[in-house]
Amino acid sequence: MSLDEVMVTKAIVEGYLESFLENTEVEAALVGAGPANLVAAKCLAEANIKTVLFEKRLSVGGGLWGGGMMFPRIVVQQAATRILEEYGIRYHEHFKGYYVANSIETVAKLTAGAIDAGAQIVNLVTVEDVMIREQDRVVGLVINWTAAEMAQIHVDPLCIRARYVIDGTGHEASVCRVVARKIPGAIIGIDGVKGEKPMWAEVGERTVVEMTQEVYPGLVVAGMAAAAVCGGPRMGPIFGGMLLSGEKAARIVIGNLKK
Repeated sequence: MSLDEVMVTKAIVEGYLESFLENTEVEAALVGAGPANLVAAKCLAEANIKTVLFEKRLSVGGGLWGGGMMFPRIVVQQAATRILEEYGIRYHEHFKGYYVANSIETVAKLTAGAIDAGAQIVNLVTVEDVMIREQDRVVGLVINWTAAEMAQIHVDPLCIRARYVIDGTGHEASVCRVVARKIPGAIIGIDGVKGEKPMWAEVGERTVVEMTQEVYPGLVVAGMAAAAVCGGPRMGPIFGGMLLSGEKAARIVIGNLKK
């Protein structure tokens, strides 16, 4: 058959816009496509929760791609190996209790798992604000093209309505910081966004799961965003806590939606 470049253009634009419009009203809107939110997206979609995941960069996966200092390997503790197995991610026990996986394979299979479950992933879109309603509850996201933000040009944004938002933006905890900055008197968590502590992997891996919670009405934190909000330590290229945190964040949203 012959190919018409304009038909290619129409197929891309129409296909994207159909998906975009379908996801302007969702039950769960996730921000930041790192490991925690990729796991959360799959869990939510499998529970028949309409889910969209926004990533500001071209690629998804957050800090997973580079492994440890650009060695494409990550470590996962035994408690999280069941999640690797669920996704078909290969791993081996290198030292007793230290399980090593390929970081590139991990990103690829976490991403495929979320998509196959029915979650929508949208890249190159930045969340610059939130929507609020009565009692300042977070009820959606204000989004724009990442390119517009990078070029520092003023382009008015668009909005996504959601019953719950999960901030999985890593060290930045950017959605939480927007809420803290823009809603008078807003307290995120117990006493505001503390910022993460220096590295302590053993404590950080445990507390990042403990700190995964709803920190403001309609807003849940996962992964390093939870550590940044609650003052937990960073933990480096060990990712079991990230995976378990995403799973817990999804359970919180699912439980609240069923109430």
